[in-house]
Amino acid sequence: MSPDGERLQKVLARLGFGSRRGCEELIADGRVTVNGEVAVLGRRVDVDVDEVAVDGSVVGIRPGLVHYLLNKPVGVITTADDPQGRPTVVEIVPSDPRVFSVGRLDADTEGLLLLTNDGDLTHRLTHPSFGVEKEYLVQVGGVPSRAALRRLREGVELDDGPTAPARVTAVDGSLLRVTIHEGRNRQIRRMCDAVGHPVVRLVRTRIGPLVDHTLKPGDWRPLRRDEVRALEIAVGGRSDQR
Repeated sequence: MSPDGERLQKVLARLGFGSRRGCEELIADGRVTVNGEVAVLGRRVDVDVDEVAVDGSVVGIRPGLVHYLLNKPVGVITTADDPQGRPTVVEIVPSDPRVFSVGRLDADTEGLLLLTNDGDLTHRLTHPSFGVEKEYLVQVGGVPSRAALRRLREGVELDDGPTAPARVTAVDGSLLRVTIHEGRNRQIRRMCDAVGHPVVRLVRTRIGPLVDHTLKPGDWRPLRRDEVRALEIAVGGRSDQR
């Protein structure tokens, strides 16, 4: 325990967990841990080192963390820099502090993308063991048969191994709603190719609990504190796999 750190209740209050008094009650009730140990009143934390969890979900306590939700348009790439000079997602959001995309969408894929400088949350959202769902609307060529839909749901054999089961709903003819929790390169495009229905248009509509039907292509906004908290709850647990 560092005597020079910040008081834990002050840190939690700054993050929106309630007043300092309310955060003291969280600590007194045993709902807060620091580095895996139940915290006690008077605990101080080093925001650059210590890992704090509330109700089992790790929370980002380092000052200066930002989280942006972007509706990525077609033609914009998710790398931080492109030698071919194509537009990148980091050029759309503020340049300071520097952020990185959480996972990738290929240039031809549209939809929701999270950008942040929160490395711990990024790890949890992208590591397959945490199983965070991503939902897509997929326009494919032709109308998939029941057998094709069943293959998508049960898992498709790809060159890097079979996919995990997915939730697949036929919305209208060739329009599908697909939910996966893996993050393989061009996974949905390859899945649809494998069943004979190549993707015509692909839009990501949900990342875990994050949904925003009002955000136009090319627009972005900071996440609200309750949305960040919902992401932290979705990934939960300690970061033992870092």
